[in-house]
Amino acid sequence: MGLHPKIGITGLPRSGKSAVMDKVLEMLVDERQRELRMRGGDPNTLIIAGLRTEPILEGSERMGYRLIDIVTNEEAIIAHRSNDDRLRVLGLGLDLAEIERIAVPALMRARDEAEVIVIDEIGKFTVESEAYVDAVRSVLEVDKPTLLTLHKKSRHPLLQDIRRRDDGRILEVTPVNRALLPYKIHKLMRETY
Repeated sequence: MGLHPKIGITGLPRSGKSAVMDKVLEMLVDERQRELRMRGGDPNTLIIAGLRTEPILEGSERMGYRLIDIVTNEEAIIAHRSNDDRLRVLGLGLDLAEIERIAVPALMRARDEAEVIVIDEIGKFTVESEAYVDAVRSVLEVDKPTLLTLHKKSRHPLLQDIRRRDDGRILEVTPVNRALLPYKIHKLMRETY
């Protein structure tokens, strides 16, 4: 097992997992850019790479989800109420081809080129893709600081494996710790990085 922590942020839907992650990433990137400037490091260093998931809202209703490559900003609608796919999860039609088109290259770039790997979110939709699950497993093999958001209730083997890792720390976002959790996670990541 590696030295760098694999930190999983979990919590109920709308608990603020993504907001906590955004704050951690903002702090990491700011600090790392300052370090690179001061120490004369390569200013083109790829600090973070990976994936983020955003809900597609109509009013306050979640109509679906899009997956975004953090580096290229390329995006794909991976689940939507209007998708007619046979594969449906929580009433949304999944588009596995779109998951794979965005996720696999983004995860391989993060694995091979970035200092910090980000996967938001390992959840009920993306784990339906075998290629996605394989890509995440491959990313977890490398010893780099890794920040994940995890679906709280999923029993998928991939999430079970992440929860059991020796180098893993799973932290749950609650209304009580939401404001301070980003600082705690940032500190955990900086201790080794």
